[in-house]
Amino acid sequence: MDRVERIYRLHALLDANRHYGVTLEQIKERLECSRATAVRTIRDLRNYLGAPLVWNPKLRRYRYEEEGRGPWQLPGLWLGADELHALLAAERLLEQVEPGLLEPELAPLRRRIRALLQRLPGGSEALAGRVRLAPIGRRAPNPEAFRTVADALARKRRLRITYHGRASDEETERTVSPQRLVHYRDNWYLDAWCHLRRALRTFALDRIRAPRVLDAPARVLSDAALDRYFARSYGIFGGPPRHVAVLRFTPERARWVADERWHPQQEGRFLDDGSYELRIPYGDSRELVMDILKYGPDVEVLGPAGLRREVAGRLRAAAARYTGPGPSG
Repeated sequence: MDRVERIYRLHALLDANRHYGVTLEQIKERLECSRATAVRTIRDLRNYLGAPLVWNPKLRRYRYEEEGRGPWQLPGLWLGADELHALLAAERLLEQVEPGLLEPELAPLRRRIRALLQRLPGGSEALAGRVRLAPIGRRAPNPEAFRTVADALARKRRLRITYHGRASDEETERTVSPQRLVHYRDNWYLDAWCHLRRALRTFALDRIRAPRVLDAPARVLSDAALDRYFARSYGIFGGPPRHVAVLRFTPERARWVADERWHPQQEGRFLDDGSYELRIPYGDSRELVMDILKYGPDVEVLGPAGLRREVAGRLRAAAARYTGPGPSG
């Protein structure tokens, strides 16, 4: 334990026992140190940081003397070793989530974090290379487009965008009122009020072209209204839930699925044969179908009938690709 960590722990111990104080033995136990080190830490806290730390010879206890001054706190930013390690892990994650996306804005923050981390044993490299993300299917948005969208969101201004829809393979000019930026399954999306469609829509940031902030104020919806539209149905596609998917997973897969969170309003139960039944509200089946298909023979759609037909049709189409001799060579 380093000097900073001992000071932090001593202050936490004294802060939690302001009325009764603490004995030297309690300090030694909390700091996991010798008597000499405990006395030196007490001196550091009192002499160098100005703590109103006094010794009561009658009770043989240390405590904060704070009459008329209010609770004394450590000055500035003081972090323990465990908190600094967590900060380092967060800094590593920040680098990996979207490299270069906000580099000019985040560079000063990273420098401050690294300066703090130099206090740690091993310096700022203590966790370097030991925190890893494995993004799958990430589509990187244009950094300039991201900044423009974020700027309009923060300033509550409308955006003029060109949007290239994947399903239609067409570009449309739209004016939107940004509501939320969403990082979902390694990709960025913008929830916005579309003035062209006069409804809420979700736009993939990597499909937004030439965004431009307008002077007109955005139409801002309440959090409750946004949650009603975007959070009640399954997946990234918004809209009120119109159906409830009923899925039955095999006993072999049940142990994993029972611990998974597919949706805030999901309902699940184990059946007598060890299989697992999961019920999920949804409005748009596109993403749900893709997630069902990845479980292959380990899941069966029990209802609704339309969803069962859709999944069965996709499975038959997939199986049809594997009939015949296959590609030559």
